[in-house]
Amino acid sequence: MSICNANIVMIHRPPLIGVKIIMAKKTKRAKRRWTKENVREIRLHSREKTPVSKISKLTKRTVGALRQKAFQIGVSLGHRR
Repeated sequence: MSICNANIVMIHRPPLIGVKIIMAKKTKRAKRRWTKENVREIRLHSREKTPVSKISKLTKRTVGALRQKAFQIGVSLGHRR
């Protein structure tokens, strides 16, 4: 063990020789394009004041993605009743 200036103890481990380290695989996110039908659906839900969480489940998109798209097309989502 060696002590650094900030009183932090560092432990030196011997290198792993002959051991294969397997890293976790990253999951790929599927990016789906917004169709005209999707945009029409957002506008409809905005008029009907549907909660964003409900729209999210129906469209299988995240709440953040829905809010971003709604902002881009100039409609409001997530009305409080």
